[in-house]
Amino acid sequence: MVSLSNPTNRRRSERVMLRMRLSVIAEDTARKRQQYEAMTQVVNAHGGLMKIQAELHVGQPMLLINLQNKVDQKCRVVRIDDTAEGDFAVAFEFDAPNPKFWPVVFPPEDWVAVPA
Repeated sequence: MVSLSNPTNRRRSERVMLRMRLSVIAEDTARKRQQYEAMTQVVNAHGGLMKIQAELHVGQPMLLINLQNKVDQKCRVVRIDDTAEGDFAVAFEFDAPNPKFWPVVFPPEDWVAVPA
């Protein structure tokens, strides 16, 4: 059981599983601006996790483009893991929280699930 009173168990915003195509603009190793396609796995108001075939590095700035509404959002890479499929799982954080970037409604922070 997770204790909500323990601050280490609290997240800044609720995570939502969402598979959505994004366009990612970032510099390659030659510092040339490139555009990549990615697929989100999990999102929240502060960023998310996506699968991408591009090699990025922790701290790298990126521009994400929501292909559904053409809204863009600046962010940075916070973690990278290799996947079994040969691409990369990239965790990213927005420069500023933006829950409206995603096509979902996040529950209010004061909503807490009560065990039945």
